[in-house]
Amino acid sequence: MKENRHRDRLVALIDILRDGQLHRAEDLAQRFDVSVRTIYRDMDKLIASGVPVAGTRGEGYRVTPAITLPPLSLTPAELEALNLGLAVAAEVGDRDLQGAAETLAAKFDAVLPAETIAEGAAWQQALQTRGKATRVFAHLPVLRAAIQARQKLRIGVVGEVAKVVRPLKVENWGRFWLLMGWSEDAGFTTYPLDQIESAEALPELFVDEDGKTLADYRP
Repeated sequence: MKENRHRDRLVALIDILRDGQLHRAEDLAQRFDVSVRTIYRDMDKLIASGVPVAGTRGEGYRVTPAITLPPLSLTPAELEALNLGLAVAAEVGDRDLQGAAETLAAKFDAVLPAETIAEGAAWQQALQTRGKATRVFAHLPVLRAAIQARQKLRIGVVGEVAKVVRPLKVENWGRFWLLMGWSEDAGFTTYPLDQIESAEALPELFVDEDGKTLADYRP
């Protein structure tokens, strides 16, 4: 239960920081009824998870989406993780992501030493069982297709009653993958993808309505 509350608070912090504005740790601590030290630890966790959080203790924090990558020096373990991630993307059943994984792999192959390419290629056939990473992305093709088609979904989340949701956007913040949606029951909601147990596409489509779009979202 404590772990779930911590995860939910991290997701809520991403929701707040996504506006790009500076947020003081003191204000965030008051909002979540926790200590400032807890907010500091949460920010350290988000940063360690790859969320592009900028700021320092005592001044404030904001999220700045990263687009350009500087030159990188990868350790063997980091290269292994990269290749595993590409292999997972190639397995999710989404043609756009599969194509992106192939082109990204080609870009890395063009700059990597030959011996590391051979080692990384072993991951192409490595995913014989459904591990944690593939469970996280199990429903990603359905979510993305529903967003593009403006199609409602019945979302089942761990420990909650299934809800009918208008899927609005899938976002990636480091290792946090989130679905933003709107439902008649709960209004705007953010679902961590690793907590989604089922995602059923419904025959009902939706159109933008005032108060139910991404532009209307206020964390």
